[in-house]
Amino acid sequence: MQKYLVPVLFLVAVLLLNAGFSQPVKYNVDKSHSNVGFAVDHMVITTVYGKFNEYEIDLTLDLANAANSSVTARIHVPSIDTNEPKRDNHLRSGDFFDAENHPEVLFVSKKVEKTDTGYIAHGDLTIRGVTKQIALPFIVKGPVTDSWGNNRVGVEAKLTINRQEFGVKWNKVLDTGGLVAGNDVDIEIQAQFIAAK
Repeated sequence: MQKYLVPVLFLVAVLLLNAGFSQPVKYNVDKSHSNVGFAVDHMVITTVYGKFNEYEIDLTLDLANAANSSVTARIHVPSIDTNEPKRDNHLRSGDFFDAENHPEVLFVSKKVEKTDTGYIAHGDLTIRGVTKQIALPFIVKGPVTDSWGNNRVGVEAKLTINRQEFGVKWNKVLDTGGLVAGNDVDIEIQAQFIAAK
């Protein structure tokens, strides 16, 4: 009887450990170590960089089973910041984001899957009232434990969208034939999260 007891206890311990590691963890974004940024071509010859200063990101992460993971991001359009107030006001106007009527950019994941290089969050992206399905690739760094005992992870996500598809259509054509503002927008998110307690 005893010779069977040890393997059984070992198996139970392994199952309990695996169950513990596969529990989804809810994380809160640490804005002091995060950035929600974008880049777009200007007059073909340079790139303008900007960011949003106000946002919320709700992350649930299961490193052992990606299907249990989810992410919801709310970005406050009025907080757009390209380090040029006049340009920022133009971006908030009806020519671009129409922040008065559409003050929020929203992403809600529907499915998260593991890949060879990281993860992909499949979900709905809404900009200026237009919703499109996108696949958002991201990587996770960590988890690590900080000096105060907090569980932290880092997330890096990159995506390119065509702003015209979301109704952000303003543009002008240069004499040389190029566009004042590029249609493709590179979005880059670098965020640090702290596990909720």
